[in-house]
Amino acid sequence: MYAQLVETGAKVVRTLDEMEPQERAFQERLDAGIKVEPKDWMPQAYRKTLVRQMSQHAHSEYVGMLPEGNWIGRAPSLKRKAILMAKVQDEAGHALYLYSAVETLGVARDDTYRDLLSGKAKYSSIFNYPTLTWADMGAVGWLVDGSAIVNQIPICRCSYGPYARAMVRVCKEESFHQRQGFDIMEVLCNGTTEQKQMAQDALNRWWWPSIAMHGPADAQSVNSAQSMAWKIKQLSNDELRQKFIDQTVPQIEFLGLELPDPDLKWNAQTGHYDYGQIDWDDFFKVVKGFGPCNSERLAARNKAWDEGAWFREALSVHADKQAQHNERKVA
Repeated sequence: MYAQLVETGAKVVRTLDEMEPQERAFQERLDAGIKVEPKDWMPQAYRKTLVRQMSQHAHSEYVGMLPEGNWIGRAPSLKRKAILMAKVQDEAGHALYLYSAVETLGVARDDTYRDLLSGKAKYSSIFNYPTLTWADMGAVGWLVDGSAIVNQIPICRCSYGPYARAMVRVCKEESFHQRQGFDIMEVLCNGTTEQKQMAQDALNRWWWPSIAMHGPADAQSVNSAQSMAWKIKQLSNDELRQKFIDQTVPQIEFLGLELPDPDLKWNAQTGHYDYGQIDWDDFFKVVKGFGPCNSERLAARNKAWDEGAWFREALSVHADKQAQHNERKVA
């Protein structure tokens, strides 16, 4: 793969011949499909990239509970409430898996949290948009988690073992999230005229952020090519975006909803759907912290951190006492 990226002119820093022997051997192991484990030697840049990507992924799961948690108390039935609670609980679990994977690289979890709370670390821009109606719960599950699945399934083949293994369970649970979201949309689309209009409005608002969440266009991405060379990523941002659009447009048509992009049409020559221009100015504005809910999301997470200080302290004291008790038993 590394040689192919170099030949195609991708933004790869160095060729194999330009690497030091240890780094060249590392790259050749990756090209042979051998997983990297925590105690293996790895280039600092590879480690740094993994920490950035995994922590950002963990933060996205952690912050991603908020838009949906907002609707638990307002779900239209007990069944929907139970399903939504299970989904939000899953997101918390995903964050824990991923924070644990980051810890395998020697990064303290508290330090990772603090980077998020201070605004230093990023999370997916998609979670900085408001959930205005119950239909948004369908759109988020169907589109946002559907987009996440397209991103995450290839990570099951990631070159870093702990990340790849964590993603196996995450992807299975995300599939449930997507199905429950589509089910909400299908019920609304088969309901009253007002309910179908609500579903259409949610689709219109969430479509563009969902396709933008695959990341900047390949020409604008500064990290994608190197991550692919290291096999942290398997597909480029534009490839992932196209895959999501191709699989989702038939679902939109099945629901009887209008396509949210007037330029969206099937291209028989390429075998893919063509689509309109993404508003990258809006995307980068949200990434930089100026989206509709950026400050609200960080405020909620800081509040939870501050109010949970007593509990973390109590757990620490309990753990210390338990360790002392175990030492006395051994003695």
